[in-house]
Amino acid sequence: MSTLEAVEVGTELPPLRIRPISRTTLALFAGASGDHNPMHIDIDVARSAGLDDVFAHGMLSMAYLGRLLTDWVPQQQLRSYRVRFAAITPVLGQPTATGKVVAVDEVDGERRATLELVVALADGTVTLTGDAVVAL
Repeated sequence: MSTLEAVEVGTELPPLRIRPISRTTLALFAGASGDHNPMHIDIDVARSAGLDDVFAHGMLSMAYLGRLLTDWVPQQQLRSYRVRFAAITPVLGQPTATGKVVAVDEVDGERRATLELVVALADGTVTLTGDAVVAL
């Protein structure tokens, strides 16, 4: 029996622990994504908006959740993926992406798992929530 055949409600994906978000990571993600919003890379702009420092792109956290999923199943098995942004990830924040199976169903002749997804910081702050459906 393969590992995916044993998946059931309550199965947890291995957590994806990310190193603290550095300014270099933010600059590289800005270049890769085309999102050069100065709130993510220019401390003076962030301070002028009343913040202490820059913060990570929400889509960076979404990308980490995508990596959590594709570390677990091949990309072609992803059937849906949605997120909701809940809080900012500050520079030097250390996110962890997690997922848990909340349903297993038979759809269109294939076994599918519905996952509840979360990105949280070391202090417990939830920055992103979401869900995904993957073919098993």
